[in-house]
Amino acid sequence: MAAYAKTTLESDIRKTTQTAEKNAAAQIKTLTHLESKAVDKLILKELSSNVVLINQIGHYIVNSGGKRLRPMLHLLAAKSLGYTGNHHITLAAVIEFIHTATLLHDDVVDESDLRRGQDTANAVWGNAASVLVGDFLYSRSFEMMIRVNNLDVLSLLSHTTTAIAEGEVLQLLNCNNPDTSEQEYLTVISRKTAILFAAATELAAVIAGSSEETRQAMHSYGLHLGTTFQLIDDVLDYRADPEELGKNLGDDLAEGKPTLPLIRAMNMSNSTQSQLIENAIREGNRDAFNDVFQIIKATSAISYTEECAQQEANKAIESLKPVPASEYKDAMIALAESSVSRKY
Repeated sequence: MAAYAKTTLESDIRKTTQTAEKNAAAQIKTLTHLESKAVDKLILKELSSNVVLINQIGHYIVNSGGKRLRPMLHLLAAKSLGYTGNHHITLAAVIEFIHTATLLHDDVVDESDLRRGQDTANAVWGNAASVLVGDFLYSRSFEMMIRVNNLDVLSLLSHTTTAIAEGEVLQLLNCNNPDTSEQEYLTVISRKTAILFAAATELAAVIAGSSEETRQAMHSYGLHLGTTFQLIDDVLDYRADPEELGKNLGDDLAEGKPTLPLIRAMNMSNSTQSQLIENAIREGNRDAFNDVFQIIKATSAISYTEECAQQEANKAIESLKPVPASEYKDAMIALAESSVSRKY
């Protein structure tokens, strides 16, 4: 009877958190509907090239079912600060192009063949084409930045793309390295993933002419939110529905990536268990997934990672204190609150 009650309670909690996530997503889409349409139109325009393959791959990856989260964050942040110009449309498209370029390069480095439930661009067209189209998107994004005619915008995005590249190299160095520490891993995801979230929100403060305090608040919000999303991605690699996740479970392990659940499990397990995980990371052994997963469960590594993600989400919300109250700020808070419970 107690087990049944626990199962029912867990089911109710899942339904509640899923509802909160859907409500937050719906709220954001409603608040940024017109701007998002303008961003999509601009993206399609800027993808245009007289090189047919660039058009094909660019449209394929941009229209592959992504949530457009980073550009929507930029739009929300700009509206929360009362921005009334048009540069947020251009910068939202720039942010999406940078993100798309990193995905193209990531999939080549990781030798991935599935993303968002469909074949990756490199699986369809090959590695060389994917890398070169990623370079095209980076170049196009800088062309678009110049139109904003703001040196602070150029400085911020230049720093961001440099940090992303550094994060990619750090991740490559950590691949198949079971000695990667928790702090080293957090440094990687801060540079590789969270920094673009931070740029998306901080750019809103730049174009709105906000105070330095507000600019730092927006940067902090994006950085902590981006870290939350990456930590939950780590969790989803071990327990998500593959169809919802859009990739195979155990991909991180197969690629030899020492993510936080693995690092925590090694730190909390006995020597035999720790050695099993170390070997799986060194070899990139997907066949060890079930054994590794049992150790992760036994050491509560998933719960630990979720707790870390919740702390990051709380910091993101706390960061928004200097931002004036509005429905846009409420949506940003709701997004942080629901990000920990997302299923894909």
